[in-house]
Amino acid sequence: MTLMTVILVLMVLAALWASMSSVLLRATIALALTSAMLAVAMYAMGARLAAVLELSVCAGLISVVFVSVISLTQRKPFKEIVRDRVRRLARFWPLPLVLVAAGVALSFVHAPVQIVLPLPGGDGDVRTVLWTLRQLDLFGQILILLAGVFGVLILFRKEGKDGV
Repeated sequence: MTLMTVILVLMVLAALWASMSSVLLRATIALALTSAMLAVAMYAMGARLAAVLELSVCAGLISVVFVSVISLTQRKPFKEIVRDRVRRLARFWPLPLVLVAAGVALSFVHAPVQIVLPLPGGDGDVRTVLWTLRQLDLFGQILILLAGVFGVLILFRKEGKDGV
């Protein structure tokens, strides 16, 4: 197992912990850990500036904002926390199986991803690099943006009659 594989496995585990935790402070810590693992992966791949920005903004600043917002919210009773955890685990029990299956399926894909880094002072301007060489990055940014939007929608939605 290579170091990058260990980093990615730890990042996925921290992300699962963040998404499955019912205690907001623990979820924030797990999210910061996920971001820190992503920063380490970026640094190992040679994207040092992106790693520094990821670590300082996402793992640092966003975590501080989340912790400050959590400190302004009310605590739920323990019985309600346990009930929510059981309901969440019942709803998402196939998620680890789907993730493992997707990882196994992706490991059998034999089309290697070619990473082309633009040279400093090269002929590509930002538009060319962004839309032709870094399309996978754009896809990831769009997914992160959609995850944030859906996270805010879930956070501020009103509970129905059955509490869901």
